[in-house]
Amino acid sequence: MRVERTGRIERISGPLVVARDMEFARLHEVVRVGEKKLIGEIIELHGDRAAIQVYEETTGLKPDEPVISLGQALSVVLGPGLIGSIYDGLQRPLSVLREKVGDFVARGVTAPRLDHQRRWSFQPTVKPGQQVQAGDILGELPETPVITHRVMVPPHIARATVVQIESGDYTIEEPVAVLKSGEEEIPVFLVQEWRVRLPRPIRRRLEPEIPLVTGQRVIDTFFPLLKGGTACVPGPFGSGKTVVQHQIAKWADAQVIVYIGCGERGNEMTDVLQEFPELIDPYSGRPLMERTILIANTSNMPVAAREASIYTGITMAEYYRDMGYHVAVMADSTSRWAEALREISGRLEEMPGEEGYPAYLASRIAEFYERSGRVVCLGGEEREGSVSIIGAVSPPGGDLSDPVVQATLRVVKVFWSLDDRLAYERHFPAINWLTSYSLYDRPFDRALESQHLKSAVQDRHQAMALLEEEDELKEIVRLVGLEALSAQQRLVLRTARAIREDFLHQNAFDPADTYTSLKKQALLLRTIMFWHEQALEALQEGLPPEALFQLPFWEELARAKTIPEDKIQQFEQLQDKIRQQIQEVVYQHKQAANRVEHAVSPEAEKESEQK
Repeated sequence: MRVERTGRIERISGPLVVARDMEFARLHEVVRVGEKKLIGEIIELHGDRAAIQVYEETTGLKPDEPVISLGQALSVVLGPGLIGSIYDGLQRPLSVLREKVGDFVARGVTAPRLDHQRRWSFQPTVKPGQQVQAGDILGELPETPVITHRVMVPPHIARATVVQIESGDYTIEEPVAVLKSGEEEIPVFLVQEWRVRLPRPIRRRLEPEIPLVTGQRVIDTFFPLLKGGTACVPGPFGSGKTVVQHQIAKWADAQVIVYIGCGERGNEMTDVLQEFPELIDPYSGRPLMERTILIANTSNMPVAAREASIYTGITMAEYYRDMGYHVAVMADSTSRWAEALREISGRLEEMPGEEGYPAYLASRIAEFYERSGRVVCLGGEEREGSVSIIGAVSPPGGDLSDPVVQATLRVVKVFWSLDDRLAYERHFPAINWLTSYSLYDRPFDRALESQHLKSAVQDRHQAMALLEEEDELKEIVRLVGLEALSAQQRLVLRTARAIREDFLHQNAFDPADTYTSLKKQALLLRTIMFWHEQALEALQEGLPPEALFQLPFWEELARAKTIPEDKIQQFEQLQDKIRQQIQEVVYQHKQAANRVEHAVSPEAEKESEQK
């Protein structure tokens, strides 16, 4: 006779519920709480008492209501149909829930995470009798026109023999293959279930070497991110964190995008949900949603679900990485997740750390970012995949000494520091070039050289040096005025201004400027640095800097960033024009100087006539 594994609610404290008679329970086990069967997870055990964080609103719960154990950890269902879907933090499909209960998600409501009726056209890549191991690809099916879904041997099957496998149309409930491991025959389905807190296994890690091209010049040229890398985007309110993440999600050359709206404002998440289905992928010409998964967990949803959304998103990303894809994860924002940890920790009456955050905040953040990386996937073949994580952080008042920012900076290798002053000046992306950094500089330089963009390596370092020198010179100008600067120093200010306004500033609404390829970035920066080199030579010829600053090519240089990708030969024409105009003004200056040098005074001319 089966004994029902049920406890009773003893105490309710916001999203935290304490239940008694739970001696059978295990840590991180999923339970159904109360008469409405709210979803919860056990996060602490003391004897027969279990502390449960409930992922739904607990208003209306009463003591002594039942708590039913489901006997499994918090998991996600991984299979075809994830791409193009919109989920909440618990992997409930929001589009299905809307049809079921309307615009507002009712408590305790559930829906199938993937479509159980849809049939997928499966084509095997192995034959009966073939030996396979964990991670090997058994077959493929077209999930979207741009993503091929690869059905893999589950990680828990070390070695097996293919007994049966056939092509055909299958639902996710029908086995597509049968494997034999020892004496046991194991059916393989199109889907796998995986615990969200458990990283998926890999064969080995690789050093990040391939640039993640985002099309944003300040990022790709000065503070690059590599595939498998990690980046942090902190900034105060209104500095454009969400704008930067939207741009990266739209234009990054990752094959799969997982966008996690963790505790974000509803209107910002609405923009994502409305824009992404209408956007066209620049790499395939198809709708962007055909390679995107959206997880919407807005700020008005229960705080505990924010933690679940982070782990749900990263687990989905690892699943597509294991197929051999390069995946980019946008987490916006991890500060909201940290606030959820702080609230639950306070309800548990744990000893608070800095600013009330739990003492384990840093380890939880590190645990999340360490699931990134470029790896060799499980399986007999050398199949590479990567997960890149870009996490936004929203420190109160833009204070970068906030514990969440500091804990994040200890583990990430790229820091894009957003500046609200730049945002108020309408300079986007509002990334401060003086306080940001990337620890991927050397491998990025090698990647540029391998793409025959060797000149870009020197240009980017020289341009950054000019921007740093400009900041120092501005202090001198504030104190003693522009007249105190030498001609070379005034040239530095003019070139740095061109870098800021004509290279770093980008217009997301201009189709030619919203995305810039690495080659076009290199050519645009080379044109600016070419002007600087030619102008330095002109100054050495004695030309006053004002004559250079008034040349007619400046208007054309300001419009150069809008040159279409298929017309980048215009940059060479612009460089020729810069050289020609500078040579002309230098020649005119020399001619004028010669006339002055050889001019005869009126007295000497009169005396000569008298003789």
